[in-house]
Amino acid sequence: MPCADGCGLLPECAPLAVPYVPFQQTGSKRYSQQEALRNGTLFPGLNLPFHLKAEAGKVGSGPLAELQALEFVLAELGQYLDTHQGDSEAFALFQQYAALEREGRQKYEASYGPLFQQSAANDKRYTWLQDPWPWNMGEEYSEKGGEG
Repeated sequence: MPCADGCGLLPECAPLAVPYVPFQQTGSKRYSQQEALRNGTLFPGLNLPFHLKAEAGKVGSGPLAELQALEFVLAELGQYLDTHQGDSEAFALFQQYAALEREGRQKYEASYGPLFQQSAANDKRYTWLQDPWPWNMGEEYSEKGGEG
């Protein structure tokens, strides 16, 4: 028998769920960029104890991984600022990380090519579909079609 809408009571057939969202304080402690990427959050107070970090050891290193970590921290700070708009320290940090991300992306693209299709518009010719792709850097390519 499917669960019907009730009058505020939990029906017997409802699955058990216990949602918990920790309250985030202004001026919360923060992880470093790489540690944030490994933990899936910038803020240690939001790092829930039941979160499995099976993939944490697979976070790479190098220019692309550093850029990914910067972008992750920017996204986390942006979400924090959505609910803590008056935190001037976090906004200043957001601006610093945004500048670092822009600079890092420009350096990366100057060395390895565009990361985004729209970045190819800055080149003298269209370079978007050239091998190797950023995630293939370092792989051996065969003579046949660029397959590794």
